[in-house]
Amino acid sequence: MRRREFITLLGGATVVWPRAAHAQQPERMRRIGVMATLAETDPVGQAYLVGFREGLQALGWSEGRNLKLEIRRATTDPESIDRSAKELVALQPDLILTPNTPTTAALQRQTRTIPILFVNVSDPIGSGFVASLSRPGGNITGFLTFEFSIGGKWLELLKEIAPRVNRVAFMFNPNTAPYAELFLKPFKAAAASLGMSSIAAPVRDASEIETVVAAHAREPNGGLIVMPDVFLLARRAEVTALAARYRLPAVYPFRAFAEIGGLISYGNDNISIYRRAATYADRILRGAEPSELPLQFPVKFELVINRKTAEALGLDVPASFYWRADEVIE
Repeated sequence: MRRREFITLLGGATVVWPRAAHAQQPERMRRIGVMATLAETDPVGQAYLVGFREGLQALGWSEGRNLKLEIRRATTDPESIDRSAKELVALQPDLILTPNTPTTAALQRQTRTIPILFVNVSDPIGSGFVASLSRPGGNITGFLTFEFSIGGKWLELLKEIAPRVNRVAFMFNPNTAPYAELFLKPFKAAAASLGMSSIAAPVRDASEIETVVAAHAREPNGGLIVMPDVFLLARRAEVTALAARYRLPAVYPFRAFAEIGGLISYGNDNISIYRRAATYADRILRGAEPSELPLQFPVKFELVINRKTAEALGLDVPASFYWRADEVIE
């Protein structure tokens, strides 16, 4: 009986061992391609990736264990973007994260099958990325940057903080912001209602930025609004320095401008959007189709004012403005 019991026990062990070995097998490694157009050393770009990584980690994804990020960097130059898009698609990742309209367009030209998740696109329907906001219909979905009516809100904020301003230039790069007209319409309508002159101020390369700012500053009571545009975000130090040098009160779309000397920023919290994007990345990696994931609007906006810049411009900012601000940079 003891011999039989031993054989039975041994036989049971042969069943248990493979199960234990199977449980120790590593998880399947999933890969997310990431397109980046800000420099690797840019703190804003770094913060975006940290937000995305934190969002993924909270959902059970750990780099080196079950996830690998394949990052490819490009400038805002179309050739650079196309080159990086081709490299990412050639890797055949499970998903590609893309940060703006030019990069999403480049990736769409390269693949109609690999899921693409965009962050900070303004006009996905007009750009041909999706069929509708509720049912994208293809391999692309993502998170919108702004509602276009904010173009009027920026002007109202500028008028409130600098009442003497009666001419406002709206700066953008037509190549990286093909959606510019959608922001310009509410901006022009708001300017007309406030009795202000509205000026479209396109800049197609870095050398034109100072030319446009200087020309607008030749006459008194001028102001500046900077459109959400990756070209201008990457050159925010130059833009804010020029606005200060030529003493132009200016409103910017992202807090990164106010942090380095811009007067006011009002816009969505991009880091929170990258964290939210991780929820869609998680769903896609677990089998969801981008075509069935509705586009998401920003839910968190923040008003930031740089007090030092306001004082340097000689602006008498109402106390109520400071009270409303989410942050006052001293």
